[in-house]
Amino acid sequence: MSGGFREAVIDLDAVSANVARLREIVGTEHVMAVVKANAYGHGAVECARAALAGGADWLGVADISEGIALREAGVDAPVLAWLHDPDEDFAAAVAAGLDVGISSRAQLEAAAAAGAPGRPASVQLKLETGLSRNGIPASEWEAVVARAHELEESGAIVVRGLFSHLSNASPDDDRAAIAKFTWGVERAEAAGLRPELRHIAASAAALSLPESRFNLVRFGLAVYGLSPFGAASAAELGLRPAMTLRGRVAAVRRVAAGTGVSYDYTYRTEAETTLALVPLGYAEGIPRHASGRGPVSIAGKRYRISGRVAMDQFVVDVGNAEVEVGDEVVLFGDPATGVPGADDWAEAADTINYEIVTRLGGRLRRTYRGGAA
Repeated sequence: MSGGFREAVIDLDAVSANVARLREIVGTEHVMAVVKANAYGHGAVECARAALAGGADWLGVADISEGIALREAGVDAPVLAWLHDPDEDFAAAVAAGLDVGISSRAQLEAAAAAGAPGRPASVQLKLETGLSRNGIPASEWEAVVARAHELEESGAIVVRGLFSHLSNASPDDDRAAIAKFTWGVERAEAAGLRPELRHIAASAAALSLPESRFNLVRFGLAVYGLSPFGAASAAELGLRPAMTLRGRVAAVRRVAAGTGVSYDYTYRTEAETTLALVPLGYAEGIPRHASGRGPVSIAGKRYRISGRVAMDQFVVDVGNAEVEVGDEVVLFGDPATGVPGADDWAEAADTINYEIVTRLGGRLRRTYRGGAA
């Protein structure tokens, strides 16, 4: 195999195709591809471009710095950033042409103060609808939207959108939040605001709860070809995983029965066998919680990690298979090709597929195929 010692291969054509498929499913006027946290570990700039090529017309990030990085890379599509430091400098966002999510009266005033003559701050007001995280409390909403109208009339801001977020706790909980959001939209319009965008649904609700779609949906995990819930697999949704995490066998040794493997000897060989060393560890984000359980494919055959995941490496008992130094090891990729998926690793580590892909880093090299790569 060509490629690196430790490598995440990102299929940008899969990203574009996933976005096109998601647009087809939801049919909304606008689709936002969320590329926060380095595009869930996939590479923000590259995936932003691929998502736009697939039909996304908005990009979403958590921090303003993430949005500025997109601008510096030449990405000029609309971008919304919604999570801010208490002392955030909104002037940088205004200068970069970013929309800022507003979750308090203080943030609204700070964004307005950052607006320049002829260049108002573009804001989207977030109503807290039951997730108990960010957002303007319902008790303050009418006062804030009234103030937002005053500031918009003065030319300091433009209110581009209204939004919120769902808990995905149950359809009934989400419908209650949608009803609260609908009330918020009505109160904002009564205050004189005419926002272009209204959105509350991320991947899970957008795919399963049509009444959550409004005129924009925010797709995060689904953009990268992973399912946001257990009810349907990515393949059933028509999505293709974009990331393949792989490496190469770094060493092979034949050992006797009863040989201890890796730290603490939580695994001992049952018979004479062959051990393969794989040079990825928790420094790259391989979850230590998957010790003894994480699935891998070596030379096209499935195995499980033997013993502890260490900082730089783990070991696989391959029995009597003819494994050689340099053989390809795939930790996860597209299950349709016969390799484990990120969902398999999530199960092995008692976590969710979101975390499996987002946590990857360290010395891991990302390479890109398709798209503009």
